[in-house]
Amino acid sequence: MAARTKTTKDRPSYRCTECGWQTAKWLGRCSECQAWGTVEEYGAPAVRTTAPGRVTTSALPIGQVDGRQATARSTGVPELDRVLGGGLVPGAVVLVAGEPGVGKSTLLLDVAAKAASDEHRTLYITGEESASQVRLRADRIKAIDDHLYLAAETDLATILGHLDAVKPSLLILDSVQTVASPEIDGAPGGMAQVREVAGALIRASKERAMSTLLVGHVTKDGAIAGPRLLEHLVDVVLSFEGDRHARLRLVRGVKNRYGTTDEVGCFELHDEGITGLADPSGLFLTRRAEAVPGTCLTVTLEGRRPLVAEVQALTVDSQIPSPRRTTSGLETSRVSMMLAVLEQRGRISALGKRDIYSATVGGVKLSEPAADLAIALALASAASDTPLPKNLVAIGEVGLAGEVRRVTGVQRRLSEAHRLGFTHALVPSDPGKIPPGMKVLEVADIGDALQVLPRSRKRDAPRDGEDRR
Repeated sequence: MAARTKTTKDRPSYRCTECGWQTAKWLGRCSECQAWGTVEEYGAPAVRTTAPGRVTTSALPIGQVDGRQATARSTGVPELDRVLGGGLVPGAVVLVAGEPGVGKSTLLLDVAAKAASDEHRTLYITGEESASQVRLRADRIKAIDDHLYLAAETDLATILGHLDAVKPSLLILDSVQTVASPEIDGAPGGMAQVREVAGALIRASKERAMSTLLVGHVTKDGAIAGPRLLEHLVDVVLSFEGDRHARLRLVRGVKNRYGTTDEVGCFELHDEGITGLADPSGLFLTRRAEAVPGTCLTVTLEGRRPLVAEVQALTVDSQIPSPRRTTSGLETSRVSMMLAVLEQRGRISALGKRDIYSATVGGVKLSEPAADLAIALALASAASDTPLPKNLVAIGEVGLAGEVRRVTGVQRRLSEAHRLGFTHALVPSDPGKIPPGMKVLEVADIGDALQVLPRSRKRDAPRDGEDRR
């Protein structure tokens, strides 16, 4: 008798809980989204019906809904309030992510102390450090307050018990990847654990009208670690950026249900803690009595905030067949493109066989095209060893044909430069309203922009041993 063959209906099926990919056999890793441990067996979907339940809160016309419950409360840190859209909304859950050592814990501990008061208690839960370690940091940055409560816990049930005991208005958890629920299998930081912990804290925040700040880890590529579902569940996602060798730190809004995502908060990290910078342009400038060749100033937009930044360039004779091209704070591809434009459209042939170094001041990163003109002028100034005029800023995108294109926010950039005392500017055509007292030169291409360079005395001077008559 022939063996009975298994029908398709009898065979088990497996499906990824993250992306829905299906397979006939179990796999440890989903072949579609590359997630580990998300492939589970499932059978034929059962037909279920849900009976209507009792309505606890009646639906109201939207005009009758009380919007005062979503009024933001200041964190005590103006730069963070700027990014959040005015402060923390009761019941809001904020995810703060950044690389290790960038200053997340220092900033949030400062927020915890400044937000604590008689009416609003703050609970700081640390899962990565001991309570004594956090106390030492609090002493250093002067973040001691009688209404700031501290606990070192990694168990979700215990944390929920602390919420019942303290009844805080603000909860800070550092970090969400260190907490685990005893009801879920898996190590802390796994996808299932992160989903369960985040879900439980979000429910507690909404029920208690308690603001919550969650610290999240990032991957080696800079993306937020954990399931993408975590970013969808929270109300606000903040990215903490900065070079650990520089003082500047930027808090950028990636997602915000209560405000815009084009605001940036600037902070300075130092030995005494971290402080907000209402006017951070001074970090990106070098004050000199005389102009120096190879430097040019520009105005960049971080979100909606204009910042004056300095671009520096240095060219030297190369000692190797392939000249060096080194950048810091600038995109290597854009610097290479400006070198090609200067050589082909600007008729500067001295750059191809020289080592070229370009950088920004203060650790700021310039990635927007509006800095192209400043990069090109800094390179041309370094090649001719001729300084640009003082109090000059250059704004504009440079195309491969040598044309200078318009960029967004020219009026805001010029207003910021004028406020800081700069009197001259190179901009593309039709810049709009110009601040009174500021001289603006409109340039159409790179050739017009290079006219601001004075004639190089070093290039025209005779070399030693030549006839000086």
